[in-house]
Amino acid sequence: MALLPTQLVVLCRKTKVKFAVMSRKTRTYTLSAILSALTVVFLYISSIWPTGQLGLVAISSLFTVAAIVEAGLIPGVYVYVVSSVLGMLLVPNKASPLLYMLFFGYYPILKSVIERIRAVALQWVLKLLVFNAALSLIWFIMIWLALDFYILFADYAPDLLILFLGGNAVFALFDYGFSKLIRLYMNRVTRRAQ
Repeated sequence: MALLPTQLVVLCRKTKVKFAVMSRKTRTYTLSAILSALTVVFLYISSIWPTGQLGLVAISSLFTVAAIVEAGLIPGVYVYVVSSVLGMLLVPNKASPLLYMLFFGYYPILKSVIERIRAVALQWVLKLLVFNAALSLIWFIMIWLALDFYILFADYAPDLLILFLGGNAVFALFDYGFSKLIRLYMNRVTRRAQ
């Protein structure tokens, strides 16, 4: 039995609606997978190019931002988790994936949540708390991995003070620049895609 043209149009519309719902999920998963792969590539490059290691790890966090802007917070979490696991498995020098896991990977997710708060002063307090907690954790891991665990921390007090003061200043610049890059991405790339 042949379909009439009106029946064919109705059938196509029904199929298109189902396909659109399915393609949104597929698009989200595909975008997360591609951005995770790009993150791992940048982590790999940063492990073989030590002079640009910190910069490339910071750039790799932009892929998490792209996932959050394009698909939402949950795909951003997917990119962070998948990139962290694959980075630890595939990248030969574990310092880059470790930096990504301990700060640069989840910071765009937390930044997105923190910046929903209206009070700018509270935003900065929370951001600095996150950064200082991450820096403390990185410091303790470095001491534990590189040196004897029973080292007295009093010997490192002046270095620690300089590390935290300088780190907070650099973090403030990083956050400002990171916000500018996010705005640039949202204004240029997202508008062109629409």
